[in-house]
This record gives sequence, structure tokens and C-alpha cells, in this order.
Amino acid sequence: MSALKKLAYLTENDYLQYELSASVKHEYVDGQIYAMAGASEKHNLITGNVFSVLRNASRGKGCKVFSSDMKLRIPQTYAYYYPDVMLICQSGKEDDEYYKHQPCLIAEVLSKNTQATDKREKLINYQKIASLRYYLMIDSTEKQVEYLQRDESGVWQSAVLESGENLIVQCDDYQAILTLDSIYEDVGL
Repeated sequence: MSALKKLAYLTENDYLQYELSASVKHEYVDGQIYAMAGASEKHNLITGNVFSVLRNASRGKGCKVFSSDMKLRIPQTYAYYYPDVMLICQSGKEDDEYYKHQPCLIAEVLSKNTQATDKREKLINYQKIASLRYYLMIDSTEKQVEYLQRDESGVWQSAVLESGENLIVQCDDYQAILTLDSIYEDVGL
């Protein structure tokens, strides 16, 4: 039997310093880091499509859209993730150039390797973010988008985006419209 080894614990500051020079991105959850694998062509196209729709609608609205290279910090759970797409409409309240913490929308593109984490761990942690109003879970193998939306009273509701429907994303003065066609444009599904 092999000897048990103590897991290394990284502080948030150690993680942030390490990540600045790492050759591979890592997510951080309560002292542990997890290397991120590369994404498929379909994953990248879907991410680009969502980013493009949200970015086009953000011009002149004071909102910013980030893709998978910007970290999200969730202080309540000591976690840092790299969401596939993140919309921030809290201008002036983001205090770090390497991570954000007040998104209005998060989109994760699901793959075989990530869907369990995206639908459980991240879902639970993302719902703790007070500013978050939309969480999209976008399948990369078939045209299916599950999403959660927080209503005005703070209650989360879930739905599946159907063909011909519009998902209207509204954050303060910002508004964008996502459809299955815009999300999966040129993806080949």
C-alpha cells in the first residue's frame, strides 16, 4: 500500500500569484487548484457566439463582457472559476483586473468532462452571488440550453430555451436577446 500524502493547501493570494505565471489555467476551490483542459471547436464557437451577442448589446451601456480568460471570485465559497462567458454591469465596483465578482450573467458551455461540475458545484456556488440574475448551461453536443433566472423577489426559476423563443437578458439599462440560432450559429449541430 502506498503512503498517504497530505494535500497542499494554497491561500487565495498564493493561487492568484501562481496563476499569473502558470502555463495552464487553474480553478481554485477552498485551497485546492484544478487544471483546466482545452476546449473543443464547438465549445469555442458557442462561447464566441454568446460573447458576440452580449458584447454587441453592451456598447454604450456601461457593461462589460468577458470570455474564458477572466476569473470569477466567489468570496463566500473561497472559489475562483473561469466562466465561459460573464456579463458585468456593476461599473466601478470591480476592483481587480484579474478577477471579477459581481456578474449579472454567467454562461457555461457543457462538455462531457465539465457538465457534472457545471450543473452541481458551480450552480450551487453561482447562486450565492447576489448580483447574478442569469445562469446558462449550454450543451456542446446538441442544441439544448438550460438556464436559471432570478426574479425580482430573488427566487430562482429554471427553463429550457426552445427553438423560436427569445431569452431576454436584462441587467439595469442593459438588454440583449439570445436565441438557439444565435447561440449555435455556425456550430454544425
